[in-house]
Amino acid sequence: METILQLFKNGGLVMYPLLGLSIYSVAITLERSLFWLRTSRQQDSVIKQLLNLYRDDTDAATMMLQRHLNLPVARIFLVALSLKRSTPEKFKLALETAAQAEIPVLKRFSNSFETVISLSPLLGLLGTVVGLIASLSSLKLGDIESSQAAGVTGGIGEALTSTAAGLIVAIATLFFASIFRGLYLRQIALIQEVGGQLELIHLDKHDRTEHSIVP
Repeated sequence: METILQLFKNGGLVMYPLLGLSIYSVAITLERSLFWLRTSRQQDSVIKQLLNLYRDDTDAATMMLQRHLNLPVARIFLVALSLKRSTPEKFKLALETAAQAEIPVLKRFSNSFETVISLSPLLGLLGTVVGLIASLSSLKLGDIESSQAAGVTGGIGEALTSTAAGLIVAIATLFFASIFRGLYLRQIALIQEVGGQLELIHLDKHDRTEHSIVP
């Protein structure tokens, strides 16, 4: 514990904003982790039920989706299924519009992750530059061989602490941001895949309805 506190002090004033960025990064990482964990656990069974129910009973499929409004896929497909006497074109447009509306939810905090990744190394570098300036300014010509030079060397080592801290925060944040981006892309692909299956089912039901009306 004392070592960590000493390293924090060695990093200088920039360690405080770096600490704030690290805490914020942990907070948004936890939020996104819980979001994707909950989504991944529930949506597979919801999608399976949806495809089975929608073929035979639109009302039952709609009620099932209403019980899972916490899931983005449920909210998207519910918009399309709630349309009355919709044509295939209207059904497709409703799916696309609802999917676009859910994108900000799926990409939440993506800009925040990018900010932390970009800003952390810069803050660390700033701390190092400030530390180097302070260390080198205390060194006078002719003192290179004295004990003061050893103090300057130690000061340079301490100044590099902020750069290391900034890189650690950026690398850890980048790791999780990459995972969340992969989950987002998989989610978009899943929405498109299931949406296409729903469109085919809707088109089939629409054609059967049209043929039953024609005398």
